[in-house]
Amino acid sequence: MRPLKTLVFLAVLCYARAASSTGATSNVVVEEPEFTEVIENITVAAGRNVKFACSVKNLGTYKVAWMHFEQSAILTVHNHVITRNPRISVTHDKHRTWFLHISNVQEEDKGRYMCQINTVTAKTQFGYLHVVVPPNIDDSLSSSDVIVREGANETLTCKATGFPQPSVKWKRDDNSKITINKTLTVVEWEGETLDLTRISRLDMGAYLCIASNGVPPTVSKRIKVSVDFPPMLWIPHQLVGAPLAYSVTLECFTEAHPSSLNYWTREDGQMIHESRKYHAENIIGSPAYKTHMRLTINNIHQNDYGTYKCVAKNPRGETDGTIRLYTSSPPTTSPKPTTTETPSRIKDIWPNGDLNNSVYGHPSSLTTHRAEKGSKYQSNLNEIDKSEQKSNTDSDSKGTIYGGTSPSSGNSVDYSLCLLSLIIYRALR
Repeated sequence: MRPLKTLVFLAVLCYARAASSTGATSNVVVEEPEFTEVIENITVAAGRNVKFACSVKNLGTYKVAWMHFEQSAILTVHNHVITRNPRISVTHDKHRTWFLHISNVQEEDKGRYMCQINTVTAKTQFGYLHVVVPPNIDDSLSSSDVIVREGANETLTCKATGFPQPSVKWKRDDNSKITINKTLTVVEWEGETLDLTRISRLDMGAYLCIASNGVPPTVSKRIKVSVDFPPMLWIPHQLVGAPLAYSVTLECFTEAHPSSLNYWTREDGQMIHESRKYHAENIIGSPAYKTHMRLTINNIHQNDYGTYKCVAKNPRGETDGTIRLYTSSPPTTSPKPTTTETPSRIKDIWPNGDLNNSVYGHPSSLTTHRAEKGSKYQSNLNEIDKSEQKSNTDSDSKGTIYGGTSPSSGNSVDYSLCLLSLIIYRALR
């Protein structure tokens, strides 16, 4: 193909020279054509359009041709396009400038472009086309979402192309730090690979591979790393005391991936189901592999005391933990010396007698209970055995009120007697 193009160009040159010599007289001096301006070098991003300008004076009957020097390809001669590349075209400003147009520039278009005048000794000048290519991440050579067992090693890979060669850096999607070899923590890591050694649940999450080379746009790929591990349990209170007719909430905290199946059972293994007696809820934490298990037992009866078990299962394993619910005396508060509160006023403060409080296990500071009826109390559960032993004697000696009976009834009687005495005294006067 190349010899054919060369022959075409030579034929055009011969034709032009023959035409210029025909009818010419030896006495006429013809000025040879000259370039009036240099061809500017151009840098363009792939996909854009570009044009080179070649300005010539005294062209006369000579012709201007454009060539791609590195490819030894004749592109245009005068107003004619020689190449079969549909992205190449030529225009003339009807004066002295010839324009070579390249549309949708590709990386292979880079190189030297030569403007040539077909004089006896051909005159040429060059312009260089620099083609820059935005970064692109090659998915076929890069990592995708992965699932890894805790304690294993994993290498993430990100391959990017472009010109100039893109640089690659890694960061976590939530901007938390990346752990390298368990000794170094960084916000960003540079390089095509990211080695995660002895991976833990703390390394779980999305990682961003970001490629840039100064040519917009910068591109990124999101790779999700999932770390599988069997369930783990943490129980803040394994011993929980609560009085009869009260409500209590038992708690377990679990960690598992994939997410575990969480449920509660009694000591005999019978599964606890949602009912008026029991309300179970699982609160997803952050990170999402954490779960807060809560079991609320309403209106405690004697047969509700005993051992409860929280269970967590996933494909990697299972675990459970136990909580013992024991009976404790109802909490009490000392009556105020004087009060003007009436039972109706107390109902205004707690209209339903539902305080939405929880009882926690030993050792414990003052904790609030939720009764089915009545008001707000506090109880010290620091000594379980003492609390259980005193549950009967306290009710007699201190007059502890169970359930919904209001502790202010004694004050109301005293106030009524004082008021009656005052009325009788005034009548006698």
